[in-house]
Amino acid sequence: MITGKNYIGDVISASGGKTYKTFNPELNEENNTVFTEATQEEINNAVSLASQAFKEYRSISGKQKATFLNTIADEILALDNELIETYCSETGLPEGRAKGERGRTVFQLRSFAELVAEGSWVEATIDTAIPTREPLPKSDIRKLSIPLGPVVVFGASNFPLAYSTAGGDTAAALASGCPVIVKSHPMHAGTGELVASAIIKAAEKTNMPKGVFSNLNSSGIEVGQQLVSHPKVKAVGFTGSIRGGRALLDLAAKREEPIPVFAEMGSVNPVIILPKALQNRSESLANTYANSITLGAGQFCTNPGLILGIKSEELTNFTNELASNIVEISPSSMLHPNIVAAYESNKEKALAQSGLIVVGNYEDEVQSNYATQIVTTVEGKTFLENTTLHQEVFGPFSMVVQCESAAQLEKIISQLEGQLTGTVISDENELPEYKPTIDALQNRVGRIIFNGVPTGVEVCPSMVHGGPYPASTDSRFTAVGIDSIKRWVRPFSYQDWPNELLPDELKNENPLQISRSVNGNFTKSNIE
Repeated sequence: MITGKNYIGDVISASGGKTYKTFNPELNEENNTVFTEATQEEINNAVSLASQAFKEYRSISGKQKATFLNTIADEILALDNELIETYCSETGLPEGRAKGERGRTVFQLRSFAELVAEGSWVEATIDTAIPTREPLPKSDIRKLSIPLGPVVVFGASNFPLAYSTAGGDTAAALASGCPVIVKSHPMHAGTGELVASAIIKAAEKTNMPKGVFSNLNSSGIEVGQQLVSHPKVKAVGFTGSIRGGRALLDLAAKREEPIPVFAEMGSVNPVIILPKALQNRSESLANTYANSITLGAGQFCTNPGLILGIKSEELTNFTNELASNIVEISPSSMLHPNIVAAYESNKEKALAQSGLIVVGNYEDEVQSNYATQIVTTVEGKTFLENTTLHQEVFGPFSMVVQCESAAQLEKIISQLEGQLTGTVISDENELPEYKPTIDALQNRVGRIIFNGVPTGVEVCPSMVHGGPYPASTDSRFTAVGIDSIKRWVRPFSYQDWPNELLPDELKNENPLQISRSVNGNFTKSNIE
C-alpha cells in the first residue's frame, strides 16, 4: 500500500507541509496519491540512523548480506501487479517494459548476493613478513576492501526500478556493507515507495540493523542538496543529466570533507558506419537504427544520438532510408511533461544551429506527452566548428554527420566529449584501415560495440557502463554489473596485526576459503 510518506529506517514519517503528486503521461493527468517531502529533521534522522547502522552492518558477513539481498528480491516479486500497475501509471511505459525492468532489478540483487556470499570480491592481498631480510626486516602487510559508510542514491527518471530505489547503485552499496538513503525520484514516487517497503520488510526478516535503508520523498532539489552536504554521508550515486550530476559533484567537493560522487550522465553514443558496410547493407542498417533511436521514446542513456560516416552516395542513401523508416514508427509517450518540454527545447536549440538539415521528422498529430522523432544531418566541418551540435538531445533524436575523409572522421571523434558507448559498423577486413579512428574512439568511450546497437546494457561482470567525463564523473568505475561494488569501498591495510584479530578474509587459516593473493600468487590455501 502506498502511503505517500517517507521511510526513516522502519519508521513511516510525514512531518512536513510540502506535498506533490506523480503524473500519468498516458492519461495526461495527476495520480491520486499525495506525497510528503522530507523535512530537514527527517533527513537528519535518516542519516543518523544510517551512520549508527554502519557500525554493525559494515561487519556483517557476506552470507548474511546475501540473504538480505535475496530477500529484497523476493519481496519485490511479492509486490506483484501492484508494482507493475503503479510503474505504468507513473511512467507511461508499457507493462512489458515494467516486467522486464523488474526482472533486471531482481537479477542484479541476486548477482550481488552471489558475489558477497562467495567473498573473493574484497581482493584480499597478503604479503607475509620476512624478519631476516637485510638491511631491514619486512613487515607482514595485508589488504582488503572495506565499505565507505552511508551512501545516498538518487533515483533515475528513466529507470524507476533498475536504476532507482533497489537498482544497481543501491544493490552494490548494500552488498559492500554501506547503508543506503534513497532520494526518491518525484516522477515515480509511488513505485519508489513500494520498492522501499520491500527493502524494509527484507531488512526486518533478516535482522539487519535499523537504518540500513531509508527512502526520502522530494519534489525538488533541496532534499538532495541537504543529503549530499550532510557530514555523515560518505558517497553519492546518481543517474541523470549532466547539469544535475555536475551540481552534485561540485557540492560534494565543497564540503569540509569532500566525498566521491559517482554520476552517470549524458551521452550521444557515436556510431561510426564504415564505407563497405554502407555499400553492402545500408537498408538493413537504416531499419535497425530507426528502431534503436525510437526505442522507449529515445529515453535511454545509450540512445544513438550521433551517426558518422564518410560522405558518399551510400551515406546519402542510408540517411534517406533512416529518415523514411523513422517516420513510419508510431511515437510513444515520454515519462513526464517536464521531459517532453526538455526534449522539445533541446531539439529546437539544435535545429536553430546553422547548417543542420532535417531529413526525417514525424509530423502527424500525436497525443499529449508523446515525442515526435527526428533525424537530421550536417557537414563534418560544421559539426567540428559548433560544439552545440555535440550535445545530447534526450529523446528520439539523431544526427548524421557527413565527414569529408577518414582524417576528418578521426578528428571529430577525438574532439567529442566523453561517452558511455561507441559503435563501429564494419564489414570484413575493413577495421584495420581505420585503426587511428578506432583508437580515438576508445579514448572517448567506456564501451565499444561492433556491428550492433548501443541500446541495451547487459548486466554481467565484464560490462562497463561509464566513460570519460561527462559520461561519468569517474571513468575508472562502472555503474552496471558486479564490479560496480568497487565504487563504495576503499582499500585498507593491516600491518603486523595479530592473526586472531584480523578479519576472516585475511587470517592465515582462510576460514572463508576465498581466493587471495599471497606473496604474489593467487590461492585458497592456508598460510603456514
